[in-house]
Amino acid sequence: MKNRYLTKSRFKLATECPTKLYYTGKSGYANQKNDDDFLLALAEGGLQVGELAKCYIPGGHDIKSLDYDEAVEKTNQLLTLDQVTIYEAAIATDKLFIRADILVKDGDRLSLYEVKAKSFEPAEENPFITKRDKKIKPEWKPYLYDVAFQKFVTRRALPQYKVSVFLMLADKSVKCPTDGLNQKFQLVKDSNKRVYVSVSETLTEADLTPRILCEVDVDKECDEIYSGTYDGGGLSLNFEQWVDWLANRYASDTRISTPISTACSSCEFKTTEDDEPGGLQSGYKECWKEQLGWNDEDFKCPTVFDVWDLRTKDSLIQRGLIKMTNLSKEDIEPENPTPDSKPGISRLNRQWLQITKVKSKDSSFWLDRKNLQNEMNKWIFPLHFIDFETASMAIPFNAGRRPYEVIAFQFSHHIIREDGSVEHFGEYLNTDQGTFPNYDFVRALKTQLENDSGTVFQYHHHENTCLNNIYSQLQDDQGEIADREELSKFIRSITKSARNSKELWIGERNMVDMRVTVLRYYYDQGRASGNFEQIHLPAEKIFKTNLRCSGRNSKQQFQRQEVDQM
Repeated sequence: MKNRYLTKSRFKLATECPTKLYYTGKSGYANQKNDDDFLLALAEGGLQVGELAKCYIPGGHDIKSLDYDEAVEKTNQLLTLDQVTIYEAAIATDKLFIRADILVKDGDRLSLYEVKAKSFEPAEENPFITKRDKKIKPEWKPYLYDVAFQKFVTRRALPQYKVSVFLMLADKSVKCPTDGLNQKFQLVKDSNKRVYVSVSETLTEADLTPRILCEVDVDKECDEIYSGTYDGGGLSLNFEQWVDWLANRYASDTRISTPISTACSSCEFKTTEDDEPGGLQSGYKECWKEQLGWNDEDFKCPTVFDVWDLRTKDSLIQRGLIKMTNLSKEDIEPENPTPDSKPGISRLNRQWLQITKVKSKDSSFWLDRKNLQNEMNKWIFPLHFIDFETASMAIPFNAGRRPYEVIAFQFSHHIIREDGSVEHFGEYLNTDQGTFPNYDFVRALKTQLENDSGTVFQYHHHENTCLNNIYSQLQDDQGEIADREELSKFIRSITKSARNSKELWIGERNMVDMRVTVLRYYYDQGRASGNFEQIHLPAEKIFKTNLRCSGRNSKQQFQRQEVDQM
């Protein structure tokens, strides 16, 4: 029987929820992350960055074997050399196993590099630690615990070495040195449909200087993690004891019982409507049945997880208030709520509206007709609806661009006229490989919007953020841009600046955010179930079907029957 190793990926699961160790890898349980295309895309982006990191630390021996014992044996053989670089080095003890992205040996010193496709700003003070409580920032916790685990395993397995660890991250302060760098790391599939990165033979030293990945020493952060205390089944454990406790339970296939928390909302071991009839079990349901004594009927009840934007879920769960029907208004309202003088419904009142509709089994929609009418009366026809498609890559496509700079390559533009007619007025799509499209993108958008003073709409703030980013690019670029000021003026006219911007503005034609309008004036329990992202369709019905009923220049009135037909 093969060893049941606690690997770094399994350790990561355990930091999210120790119970997950029992369910991972078992075919009888549903695992929604197995088919998560978005996570797969992220992983493939990480593959490209991983190959770039090898170019910065070249000459390594690549351990390609997927067999644990064989990979460890090859790694140990290479470590007999006085100086050596190893890619995917395999290091193990009796119950612990890691694959280090890059391991460099120099005499009695080992330098371990964990490569991540995450951005990093070197100038930021204390980038990993919160200012208030001096703890590791939540967004960095998975990365730092990952590398701390690797350092721990390496020191235990190879105690004769001094071990230092580094994160290799995308350096947002550095500009890409050449055009086409991203294209020199192509994702391909082998005969077994396994994805890997093919590095172009045309890659040169000029492509690699300066480096767009930086090495960040995180030994101090690891020491902080090692000094902490951790829960091991109700016992307070140090890091070493905690790791051994997790490893022993994984090795013996012992299920760890973990208290219910907000982490349960993102559990991947939930079943879909199709999973259970197909024979798959739900680890999520097993946990809750054990912890709460629930039966299958209980899972049909909406919970605190379903309440929109509820920020007190953990405290409610600790008080045993889990089903939405058990909540009172006092449970969600703070003692001294911040006054909300804006028209429409406040965040807290929207939450209570949702809860009351669940309690009364009321599936009808709610509409603040008066305030929505007042809002719509401010709009000027024709109404312009724009939608952007963008990308941000760790490895840039173009020289002079930094990691994760926005690339705007497509927009669509629809118009609603005063008579209620809807027109797909235009679009932009960059199809020229290797070109930087952002300024042509803005030129095309300006051409589409500059012929009238009609109100411009976005849904959520993506379009505003994108245009702010392009505005910054226009200001920073040193090259000749003949219409730089003209494009900048246009962007300022339809956007508002970011809070941390050096320049502050609110454009005279600042885009209306339909999401904000929906959240203040509309709620559909039947469609939304509290999740505003699911109400985009009825929002379009309000704004794209019934807009002819309103607007500053409209002579028609907002007709009740038209709204009720949605």
